[in-house]
Amino acid sequence: MRLNDLLPKTYDYKGIQVSLDLSFDNVLDVFDVLKLKDELYPIEIAEMVITLLFDENVIDEEDYVEVWNDVHDEYFNPKTEEFIERDLEGNPMPTQDKGQMIDLAKDAEYIYSSFMQAYRINLFEEQNKLHWFEFKALLNGLPEETIMKQIIKIRSYEPKEGDPKEYRADMERLQNIYSLEDDAEFEEVD
Repeated sequence: MRLNDLLPKTYDYKGIQVSLDLSFDNVLDVFDVLKLKDELYPIEIAEMVITLLFDENVIDEEDYVEVWNDVHDEYFNPKTEEFIERDLEGNPMPTQDKGQMIDLAKDAEYIYSSFMQAYRINLFEEQNKLHWFEFKALLNGLPEETIMKQIIKIRSYEPKEGDPKEYRADMERLQNIYSLEDDAEFEEVD
């Protein structure tokens, strides 16, 4: 995302600017299709994704995979080399991978309530309007007091020397409740 560029809404296909739907809800639909990778052939996934992303039916079937790979690389998996934190000598700084801290599907309720709390944005009213890049920026910028940020803090908690035993036990219980693991206990809040 660059603030001095327009949000991408078209794709250059064989010299023609084709409308590209990168609204956040549509991108979430694309992610749902990608979860089917073990059940579908790559061409089937590419066809479904192309159908979701492009309003017009101008992409030739033989180009589906190539176009999807191009769109994926450009908008879903951008090159982040320029954003890698480096030391004074230009070497990449070590990063600690704490695993996945958020799941857009499993955390949908928390994301929705956090957007309402922080920005007064009703994500259902923003369907087909709010661009994926805007959504990601707002999600990444959620204030600490939102439920989603609190859940991320719980998921990333690692016991430290000096943490009271009760606090550790509470955090372990909360990590179990908010775990993204499929076999974790889930307590539904009504």
